[in-house]
Amino acid sequence: MKKYKVTLKLKEREGLLAIIKGGNHSSKKVIHALILLNCDEGKYSNKAKNEDVAKVLQVGARTIDRVKKKFVEEGFEAALMNRPTSRIYEKKADGEVEAHLVALSCSKPPSGFSRWSLRLLADKMVELEYVEDISYETVRRVLKKTNLSPGK
Repeated sequence: MKKYKVTLKLKEREGLLAIIKGGNHSSKKVIHALILLNCDEGKYSNKAKNEDVAKVLQVGARTIDRVKKKFVEEGFEAALMNRPTSRIYEKKADGEVEAHLVALSCSKPPSGFSRWSLRLLADKMVELEYVEDISYETVRRVLKKTNLSPGK
């Protein structure tokens, strides 16, 4: 594996110290800042080994290597920022399914039940073949979006 050498300028070091000392930053940004500070091989550094940094911060050696690589290849800001995910999630509940779900939740619950539960609604949606399968969590999100929570 190619070794990447992190050398921070004084201004970059001060920026990283400001991130770890306070403010409202994501935990990943703080961890990356700590990694960069500890892996710095410049004249202001304490020159820690990757294994020691990994042990103290409780991160993997590969994480340290990725942060160092990103710093060297893409720059200071890129090493601290999260990339947006490229994964696309398929929606199970489109407008038609949501309409069926809302109508079902407004209807009378089955005998033996005083009201609809999320699991009961999910099972009934599958039973009526509105959807192939649906989780109670999806049902919850749809009902929350429409202010028809069965808990109200």
